[in-house]
Amino acid sequence: MKTYEPDEIRNVGLFAHAGHGKTSLGDAALFVTKATNRLCRVDEENSNLDYEAEEVKRRSSIQIGLAAVEWRKTKINLLDTPGDSNFYGDTRQAVAVVDAALVLVSASDGAQVGTELTWNMLVERGLPRAIVVNKIDRERASFDKAVASVRELLEVTAVPVALPIGQEAAFSGIVDLVGNKAWKIAADGSGSASATEIPATMQGAVEEARVKLLEAVAETDEALMDKYFSEGALSEEELRAGLKKAFVAGQIVPAFPVSSFKNMAVAQLLDFVVDYFPSPTASGNVHGKKPNGDVAERAPAKDAPLSAYAFKTYMESTGRITLMRIYSGTFSTESQPQNSATGNKERAAAIYTMQGKKQENLTSANAGDIVAAAKLKDTKTTHTLFDDRDPMIFDPPATPPAAIWYAVKPKTQSDVDKVSAALSRVTEEDPSMQIGRDEVTHDFTLGGAGQVHVDVVVERMKRRSGVDVELHLPTVPYKETIRKHVKNVEGKHKKQTGGRGQFGVCYIDMEPGERGTGFIFEDAIVGGSIPRQFIPAVEKGIRETMKRGILAGYEAVDFKVRVFDGKYHDVDSDEMSFQVAGSIAFKEAAKLASPCILEPVMHMHVVVPEGNMGDVMGDLNSRRGRVAGMETIGRQAHVKAQAPLSEIQRYASDLRSMTGGRGYFTTEFSHYQELPPNLADKVIADGPRSKQKEE
Repeated sequence: MKTYEPDEIRNVGLFAHAGHGKTSLGDAALFVTKATNRLCRVDEENSNLDYEAEEVKRRSSIQIGLAAVEWRKTKINLLDTPGDSNFYGDTRQAVAVVDAALVLVSASDGAQVGTELTWNMLVERGLPRAIVVNKIDRERASFDKAVASVRELLEVTAVPVALPIGQEAAFSGIVDLVGNKAWKIAADGSGSASATEIPATMQGAVEEARVKLLEAVAETDEALMDKYFSEGALSEEELRAGLKKAFVAGQIVPAFPVSSFKNMAVAQLLDFVVDYFPSPTASGNVHGKKPNGDVAERAPAKDAPLSAYAFKTYMESTGRITLMRIYSGTFSTESQPQNSATGNKERAAAIYTMQGKKQENLTSANAGDIVAAAKLKDTKTTHTLFDDRDPMIFDPPATPPAAIWYAVKPKTQSDVDKVSAALSRVTEEDPSMQIGRDEVTHDFTLGGAGQVHVDVVVERMKRRSGVDVELHLPTVPYKETIRKHVKNVEGKHKKQTGGRGQFGVCYIDMEPGERGTGFIFEDAIVGGSIPRQFIPAVEKGIRETMKRGILAGYEAVDFKVRVFDGKYHDVDSDEMSFQVAGSIAFKEAAKLASPCILEPVMHMHVVVPEGNMGDVMGDLNSRRGRVAGMETIGRQAHVKAQAPLSEIQRYASDLRSMTGGRGYFTTEFSHYQELPPNLADKVIADGPRSKQKEE
């Protein structure tokens, strides 16, 4: 494939609810442009875009796929994105690098949850959006109903720019409303089409739809409006220019019918993309920042300093592949840009244009293009590569906190040392997958957008790294504290073994502290009842013992100890003796001070459709949650609440069920609170101390 000029490139994202045919459209585009020699399909497990083992198994995209095609002397980079919200980390990355979007909707099912969620991402970024009504050939297909569902769910005025000739099994072509002509399209998968007369039975519908299109375009431009309402018509040239301007500005959402499975109207859709979708230069200068944080901008020109954003990395048998968008400058195998994260220079072993799983070598790529680089040493997803003489760095899209966490344990001892490296490789490819360490068990923890997200990562680790792990809910990091003030508690350690003995005595007061204060130690010794050098040993004995808790084996916190008296022996006393004495004093005082279990409480921000607000609030109350506030923004309800961590560990799956997949939430730690006695008994019975006794 040749190197294209910025004006000859279109960067287009394919977005949709899962199962509405994004990947099939990408496969059809590859075939109709002769990038592949057969029409591949997801259902036949030979898709050029869904070829990862986990994608083939699920027949669904789980990562970004790139289908770069050449059409009418234009390069169209189609980014196929996951439709399952478990993998929206990749979808967000695609939104960040494309210039416009095709949002697919099934003609039989209409707009769904995934349509709405991805649409909101595109609106937030301000991208031009067109609706593709796919599967026109399927049973119960209705172009009009699908477009109506888009208007209702997304609250936009979707305007057809083409109508289907026939529907379901009778689908045989389209009417181009802009050119006011019809195309008869073969149903054999070849994509071949020929101009034909508009069917007589459609004349009225075509005329009505064309008037609506003309009115919609005219309303976006004062000059066009004056002409249309004074003369009653616009020339085809005026209609085309007005439609393109309005589409790029986001004032019009065109709707177009296709059957990607049968490769019908896909070529005509590509014509529409070439004619109306913006090139990388259409929006003017690109904006980023300098290493010191100052704003930076420059023209998206091939002769400008190089700046490229890596939006996806993944491993192949030949090594790491990095998908990147070049925002300015020219990138080649001779380039040695600097990595924004490491400061190191990078050099690609090869540059490819990706046609699904097929790689085609490039000598270089210009500003505006999306390409793959092989074997970049340090570059990972979200890194920027730039010319160090004039750097410009791009901020990655925000990554929501993980909605579900699991503790990860290797199934075999031989895998223990491999787990860390395998998890690191996972997060290199997918920054939305988060890893950590459990405070109590020291297990690795894995956090993702949902159950399926985590399951896929575990499968991938086993396949690629040979690491087989088990998942279980992380241990809730309970803590322990006291509720009463106790005084004059003795801690005495005396041991005589025939030679030099051990002797140390301390007297302490213990009182509860404010929540979050941890442990406070006060030295109130006067008169030398405990030699000054042994007082730190008393504190050390308390600190080490409090980590093992009072009741269940969880760390004790939020209390104050005052050591005010003690006894020592000139020969037998030493640091260890007073360390043991401090430990004994703590244990005795804690028993008398009404110990209790503390549980972590989380701040929650839950966003759901307005109609689900009552169910969600009732569910939060059943989880011992407290609703702190709620408000309605648009058609969504925002609920702010606090709930114990132990009650919301599986909340991601439950919220998805309650809201049909439309709800989402974020959490952050708030505070610790006392656990109710009836629940504390179970925590104590199942706690680390009980398990140690069993062992």
